[in-house]
Amino acid sequence: MTGHRIVRLKRALVAAFLICAAPLDAHAQDLGVVQSDILIVDADQLFAETDLGRQIAGEIEQERDALIARNRALEAELESEEQALTALRSETNPQEFRELADAFDAKVQSIRAESERRARDLERKSNQARLRFMQTVEPVLIEIMQDAGATVIMDGRGILLRSGAIEITDTAIVRINDRIRAKPPETPTDDAAETDPDAPATDGLNLDAAPIDPITKN
Repeated sequence: MTGHRIVRLKRALVAAFLICAAPLDAHAQDLGVVQSDILIVDADQLFAETDLGRQIAGEIEQERDALIARNRALEAELESEEQALTALRSETNPQEFRELADAFDAKVQSIRAESERRARDLERKSNQARLRFMQTVEPVLIEIMQDAGATVIMDGRGILLRSGAIEITDTAIVRINDRIRAKPPETPTDDAAETDPDAPATDGLNLDAAPIDPITKN
């Protein structure tokens, strides 16, 4: 009898080992994706907490810093020219001084207009960078949607109340970081802000794509 019990025990242990060693099912490996018709994702959090989003934001921030430095340098240059012009007033005839003053005012207005244009271009570029980000991560979000058996992913920023919807932002961040490797940000040059606003995108940050909200499954 003891021998039979030992055999049964060995068989039970082998069966338990096989169960433990069997591959996990797809849903167990899905980083917590739960079956749901509706999924919720926070697009701002995706952009802020993924490696790709941080890389894109870093590029924009570098260009913003370069623009601020340029404006400060121009401001110092104009102040110096204004002081020099003021020193000339006492030794220049009124007509000649007026011409010099008008030329200086025109230069100030031109520089101000150019600085405002660069600021608008950078703001537009920042907005387009977010569109590029959503376009890039769309396949990962669609994959999560398929794993969950969902028909739609909605942006949680515009939802006040929800019932029966599953939040997938954290899962999406993990998958995006795993699938999409961000490149180190490039140091922008001063010429980067001089792009023609009507010119086609060439640096990869400008997009013509529309935002993806919501994502639906065909």
